[in-house]
Amino acid sequence: MPPRICSVARALEVVGERWSLLVLREVFLGVRRFGPIREATGVPRAVLAERLRDLVAAGVLDRREYREPGARVRHEYHLTSAGQELQPVLLALMRWGDRHLAGAEGPPLELRHADCGGRVRTALVCEEGHTLPDNGAGLRPVQRVGGPGPFFGSS
Repeated sequence: MPPRICSVARALEVVGERWSLLVLREVFLGVRRFGPIREATGVPRAVLAERLRDLVAAGVLDRREYREPGARVRHEYHLTSAGQELQPVLLALMRWGDRHLAGAEGPPLELRHADCGGRVRTALVCEEGHTLPDNGAGLRPVQRVGGPGPFFGSS
């Protein structure tokens, strides 16, 4: 049986590598330049250059020129609309890490709503507005007609 074709596998081709996700974390937090991204992540220089190229090529980041007075032209990185749509993915990973890996000292960072100050969390919500538990209960896979097969369970 051939491997299952699914959108998760396709998305992982773009952002499924550790350094790619950490680069995106930094850009979400407002860090847009090569040096500060490298410092915040610890990624080797060559790997960072490759990941930034890949994320730009995939349409997740946009590369823009800037120049400090008296210096050469450099680049900074901004999220595209496709990149911005990855924020809930990173937030869900962060929340999972906070729950299961934070240890006794607790989470190192909280995200709060700028308007009211409330803690931000991810939620599974159907198009009718119902909130589902974040453990996946209540989800029902529906195969598209002519699609590659069911996503969950066996074929």
